[in-house]
Amino acid sequence: MVERGFAVRIGVILAVITVFSCSLAGYGITDSATYVGSEACEECHEVEYNNYKKFSKKAHSSKSVKIMASDLDADELKECFTCHATGYGKPGGFVSFEQTPHLADAGCEVCHGPGSLHAEDGDPELIKRKMTIEECEVCHNAERVNNFNYKPLIFGGAH
Repeated sequence: MVERGFAVRIGVILAVITVFSCSLAGYGITDSATYVGSEACEECHEVEYNNYKKFSKKAHSSKSVKIMASDLDADELKECFTCHATGYGKPGGFVSFEQTPHLADAGCEVCHGPGSLHAEDGDPELIKRKMTIEECEVCHNAERVNNFNYKPLIFGGAH
């Protein structure tokens, strides 16, 4: 009887751990990839990287934030970083211009996700290759178009 009760408790504990682990997976907590910055993409994706640097406003997005920073309070500045920096508010993402300058602009990993595993291995399955319109609309949405009077180039990626 004692063994059966113990086995049931172990089964319940394992079920709870499994459910908890699956619920965290959606938040990327179980993913070990970290942000490495767009420069890490250049070695294998030279054409795309050069097009991004030359044609994409995202490649210089931190300049806008720096220009406006003195007129913004801390909460407003954080909201800017959400779209104008790479991985802001996420584990290993942009923290500040001083601590994480390589993530200060909206780089490749804003759309493609943290790239450390892909950069190390080269496996295309280790990076997000196809984005959804909903993912783009996190930053490119009607509210921001109205507030900042810009055209949302959600299909105008640099590559």
